[in-house]
Amino acid sequence: MQEQRHPSTGRGVLIVGTVLLALGVVMAAGALWSLRTSYTSVTARGAMEPTFPEGTRVPVERVGGDAVRRGDVVLFALPNRYGGLPVLQRVVGLGGDHVVLAGGVLTVDGRPVKEPYVKPETFAPVGPDVDVVVPPGRMFLLGDNRGNANDSRYFLSEDSGTVPVTAVQGRARAGSAAPAILGLSLVLGVLLVVGGSVCVLVGRRTRRRVTTPGPVMYV
Repeated sequence: MQEQRHPSTGRGVLIVGTVLLALGVVMAAGALWSLRTSYTSVTARGAMEPTFPEGTRVPVERVGGDAVRRGDVVLFALPNRYGGLPVLQRVVGLGGDHVVLAGGVLTVDGRPVKEPYVKPETFAPVGPDVDVVVPPGRMFLLGDNRGNANDSRYFLSEDSGTVPVTAVQGRARAGSAAPAILGLSLVLGVLLVVGGSVCVLVGRRTRRRVTTPGPVMYV
């Protein structure tokens, strides 16, 4: 006995496949666009240990300097520092802040700053002491590995070591769920495209078999 198929079966599978295919394309394209335009990544160097171990890839959200807050780890680049290459450092002072670093203790506007992210010094604190007022529109930055960070402390002759907020290229987002969610959306979108394509092929073949005349008719 020959298997019978109703014409609506192929049509239904074809419709479902088309919907899944369209949804998958939109989801995958949207996630890919968001990842490419909103995020990048950079390889951490020793200056940001232990927050970011050297050699690890750090996701960076593309933001401008107006979004930066004290305590953020930012990616920035200056033509006259570090060979123009982008680096990660932590913002400890913004325009108008009075930043003092003495004996390994950081204070901003006279208030001690808790820094659980700083790598403990094996010996006495390394690096020059700092006592600066950050000019408007600029930032004072330090590495979390104070004993191995070529940060604002070593450029005090250049605007008190500060960096313009316009040099910011992004903000480190390690631990943020957003990049992971976008990555999962991309994967899900691809799976929907594959599943939808299969359904479209099956639906077309089913309809073709139903409508093709022959010694046995499917009804």
